[in-house]
Amino acid sequence: QVQLVESGGGLVQAGGSLRLSCAASGSIRNIYTMGWYRQTPGQQRELVADINSVGSTNYVDAVKGRFTISRDNAKNTVYLQMNSLKPEDTAVYSCKADVQWSSGTLWYNSAHWGKGTLVTVSS
Repeated sequence: QVQLVESGGGLVQAGGSLRLSCAASGSIRNIYTMGWYRQTPGQQRELVADINSVGSTNYVDAVKGRFTISRDNAKNTVYLQMNSLKPEDTAVYSCKADVQWSSGTLWYNSAHWGKGTLVTVSS
């Protein structure tokens, strides 16, 4: 099985910075794309940024130039450095990973999600 655990959320003033981390653990063989999503009450979850296994990145327009996604493949961890935070960045941030994992002698490919971490930006 695979588990994703996020950390690094919290309360910050507008203009401040936070760094989110998401570590994957379990019977992992490969991790393909890893990404960060966010959701506010009453809204659909949206992709913030993702990064593939060779480091190519993708960002939603609203965070370009302020957020940076990175990963450490040796640690099965993805990071989201968030700078110049705005009140509209307030949300629950969740990570997602597309993982190849094993159970016994069988291998599987599936998407896995963390439980999320709350980021609150005050004005």
